Amino acid sequence: MSSISLLGPAVFAAGAVVRVVAKQRRPSAAARGARPVPIDPSFGDPELAALRAAVAAADWPATEAILKPCRDRDDHARLTWLINSVDDLQGLFLLGLPEQQPGNPLALTLSGARHVAWAWEARSGARAPQVSQEQFRIFHERLRTAEKHLYAAVESDPGSATPWCFLTTASRGLQHGHEVTRRRFDAGVRRAPHEPALHAAMLQQLCAKWSGSHEQMHDFARQSLAQAPPGSGIGVLTAHAHLEHRLELPKEERVAYMRRADVLAELKQAAAASVLHPAYAPTESPCAALNAFAMAFWLAGDRATARDLFRRIGDNPTRFPWGYAGTPGQAFATARQQCKKRK
Repeated sequence: MSSISLLGPAVFAAGAVVRVVAKQRRPSAAARGARPVPIDPSFGDPELAALRAAVAAADWPATEAILKPCRDRDDHARLTWLINSVDDLQGLFLLGLPEQQPGNPLALTLSGARHVAWAWEARSGARAPQVSQEQFRIFHERLRTAEKHLYAAVESDPGSATPWCFLTTASRGLQHGHEVTRRRFDAGVRRAPHEPALHAAMLQQLCAKWSGSHEQMHDFARQSLAQAPPGSGIGVLTAHAHLEHRLELPKEERVAYMRRADVLAELKQAAAASVLHPAYAPTESPCAALNAFAMAFWLAGDRATARDLFRRIGDNPTRFPWGYAGTPGQAFATARQQCKKRK
């Protein structure tokens, strides 16, 4: 689920749900007219490609050489994004880093992030009633291990915001409650006030599916955007919130919801303040935010705005949120085709 992820879709559980929805909702024969677009896990970013290669090769010096400069210049957003973008790489390397590199905050953070993703792999993206007790046991066990490593990272590097992003996600999975999750989020915000992945993690806690509500979720997105500087990636929270709201509605109500005038107006305002603003220049990949807004505008019926976003995305779809509409690469291709100008 990376990709949260923004933010990746920052959005571990959402990524798991994406995989389940994608399996359940295969495109129709008509939809298959568009050729699926393969998902590049590096999104054309050579540094991320090098990092993924280093992690796959279990090469710690090469891994650290990429991540340490981000931390040295306090680029919390890129550091979090890079770590989020390798949490899908399985094997023992990331899990065993605390023993191999004791006391190293980057190693502890990487291992903590991988344990969080590993926990969700055990739980799956199913709703709670469909998750077995054994799955929950493993899920919670891995999250507690993640917390141990992430708190050790905080102690070793108290100025870093990145461990707090993953601690916010772990809190949600362990059902510590909104207050505990909010304290972790606030700790991260004190170090990086406008870090998108951190805000995305908190937004998930406020979703109805995690004992929050649509009102709490939308209020958080609005307040975060109001406090963010022009061109901030925080605006994508508005797109995430409406896509999450839509997913919780009965199927027959989803189209009408996304095409409401107030929903479209709010999407336009958020996009204008973020991805469409002249100051928008994220150090992390813009792909997650652009894809989220593209899907939201496509569903809202604003094909002109969606078309411009698809142009900027190129062939770099993300699993989240396109998995909410079917198989990600296919859903992206179908939506893009539908938004093309008719001659």
